[in-house]
Amino acid sequence: MIDSSVFERYSLFGGLERSQIESILPLMEREVYEAGADIIVEGMQNDKIRFILEGRVMVVKSGVVLTELNEGDAFGEMEVLDIMPTEATIRAWDPTTVMTLSNEALRKIYKTDLKTYSLVIMNLARDISRRLRHMNERVAKESPHMDWN
Repeated sequence: MIDSSVFERYSLFGGLERSQIESILPLMEREVYEAGADIIVEGMQNDKIRFILEGRVMVVKSGVVLTELNEGDAFGEMEVLDIMPTEATIRAWDPTTVMTLSNEALRKIYKTDLKTYSLVIMNLARDISRRLRHMNERVAKESPHMDWN
């Protein structure tokens, strides 16, 4: 089993005590992907947040590489919250190992430890908010400015 201290670097676990993280670990699963393998495919269903333990992935939308994610990053948060099809393909750039936390696991946390669940969901909302702000900044920098005067 993975040491809980590994997850202290992931923002989703921010503010959780080690014992809280340790209570989540048995609910997580390990997945391993070869370089070039699609982990999540644009337009498909996804019910897991994935935490990159080793490797590097690219985020691809309509054939365009949007960004790359590395060890310590997570992906799949949007679909876990809104249960809509995946917005982008996540492809392993290098051999990649991830740990997953599914919707079902989150429900178990909710039923057994509301405090831990609340912290995880609050952290999830913060992460998505940060990504939205980052994307807004990118769009603003790359878009032509309109003069409203």
